[in-house]
Amino acid sequence: MTMTITEKVAYLKGLADGLDLDKDPSKEGKLISKIIDILEDIGLAVEDLEEEVEAIDEELEAMSEDLADVEDMIFEDYDDEDDDEDDDDEEFDFADLGDDFFEIECPECGEDLVIDESIFDVGEIGCPNCGNKFALDLVDEEEEDED
Repeated sequence: MTMTITEKVAYLKGLADGLDLDKDPSKEGKLISKIIDILEDIGLAVEDLEEEVEAIDEELEAMSEDLADVEDMIFEDYDDEDDDEDDDDEEFDFADLGDDFFEIECPECGEDLVIDESIFDVGEIGCPNCGNKFALDLVDEEEEDED
C-alpha cells in the first residue's frame, strides 16, 4: 500500500518532532519546521483537489450515461428507418431541389456539382472535388439537342 502525500508529510512531521527540530533555536531547525508546515498545506490542497476531481468524474460519468440514453431514444427511430429501407443505394434526384438549383458536371474530374442560380452572376465555379475552376456554360442541353 502506497502512502498518500498527507501521510508522507505527517511521517516527516513525526520525525521532526522526534528530533525536537521545532524546539531547536537554530536557523536550520526553524527552516525545516517551516518547510514541513508548507508541505502539510500542499498535501491537504492536493487531497482536496483529488476529491473534487473524483466528484467531477462521477458527475461526468453520470452525464455520459444520460446522454447515451438520450441518443438511444433519438436515434432509435432513425436506426429503425435504416433497417426498413432496401439495401439498394438510391441516387439522389436533383430535380427535387427545385428551380433555383442546377446540376452540372466538372469538366476535369466528372464530379456532379449542385449549384444555385446565384453562381451565374459570378460566372466561374470551383470544383470542391478536384479544385479545378471553370467558366459556366449557360447553354441549355435541351436546346442543344433540338439543334
